[in-house]
Amino acid sequence: MTDRMITAKESNVSAPSTFSHEQLLDRLGEVAVRVGLNIAPGQQLLITAPLAAVPLVRRVTEHAYKAGASLVTTLYADDETTLARFIHAPDEAFDVAPTWLADGMARAFREGAARMAITGANPTLLKGQDPERISRANRANSKANRPAMEIITQFAVNWNIIACATPAWAAQVFPELPADKALTALWDGIFKASRVDVADPIAEWKAHNAALHVRAKFMNDSRFEALHFSGPGTDLTVGLADGHLWAGGSEKSGNGIVCNPNIPTEEIFTTPHRSKVDGRVSSTKPLFHQGTLIDNISVRFENGRIVEASASHGEDVLKRILSTDEGAARIGEVALVPHSSPISASKILYRNTLFDENASSHIALGQAYTKCMVDIEGLTPEELLERGVNDSLIHIDWMIGSDKIDLDGLKNGNRVPLMRAGEWVQA
Repeated sequence: MTDRMITAKESNVSAPSTFSHEQLLDRLGEVAVRVGLNIAPGQQLLITAPLAAVPLVRRVTEHAYKAGASLVTTLYADDETTLARFIHAPDEAFDVAPTWLADGMARAFREGAARMAITGANPTLLKGQDPERISRANRANSKANRPAMEIITQFAVNWNIIACATPAWAAQVFPELPADKALTALWDGIFKASRVDVADPIAEWKAHNAALHVRAKFMNDSRFEALHFSGPGTDLTVGLADGHLWAGGSEKSGNGIVCNPNIPTEEIFTTPHRSKVDGRVSSTKPLFHQGTLIDNISVRFENGRIVEASASHGEDVLKRILSTDEGAARIGEVALVPHSSPISASKILYRNTLFDENASSHIALGQAYTKCMVDIEGLTPEELLERGVNDSLIHIDWMIGSDKIDLDGLKNGNRVPLMRAGEWVQA
């Protein structure tokens, strides 16, 4: 498949910018704070980032303080020390997670701290490591981090994810380029996708958010009961949760701050009904999960649950993911992205969900975002399940859209064309 084997020479790698790298890095930091977080005076900020992101973290921190942040705290991760655990730690260590740290993060969010995650880790860091150990470690971490993640999935505080180019990641996105040029090419792609290489990034984001809001409003006004995806290997009906709400771009968090959770973003998304998904669907791009490539995914749903699953590569890991818990074999998100999105048009396979999910319509295994629901305040977990809101320790997006996929909205026995050949029918 051509989408799977793009090289830098074939891709639309950004032309050299009129801005220097340092200027673009500073602009990314400013956009992350002013657009992504919209941090409030007196608010604390908690950042997680890879070690290679130190220059970007410094720019974010500077802009956060300029915006009035009271304290910025950064927790760094290092690929080499992560890998050392899987090579040298005793087997029983993989059921352990730093609950004390997760509890501290949850407390910070409950007390009003903003959250920023900077992504950029080696996508295949754990390639060749024991998948059972990876699965156990993921499960332990998910359980420990659940209190903090519930605050994020409820959109109770303002949060944001941005990306930092790292040598290991760049080498996998552009394997045919020398290391320095691969890193430059990846940075160029990040700057372009994050809309910081234009004359006025803040104004650009305002206009982009407005366009996404128009799209989400149309879907909310339409009140479709279900979506139907059709195309090669795909004949899938996705029922929508009772009281679902479409969102996209900037949104108001529970603390009243309007923020952009993802930079970049090209999607509108909502909560599917956990028991009303039926049919077969095939992936249109590879999924990179915890160091493993999972490609050519094909699954069949019955009454919301995956009952058959296969992949040409990484099938064992896919099945481990699906067995994480009861909700892991159901979906918690459906998102719509036109095939002509800037990230899709670049023809770069980023091997990173933050970018690849914005090149294609997608679904997510696992946990739903309760922010995409109305009238849920005070509902118990059991009542949320009755409304169709899925519950799981995981949330893993994978791509199902392309220029060969059509989409219809279903309501009262009627079918409304929404996308044809991956593009919106209504301009």
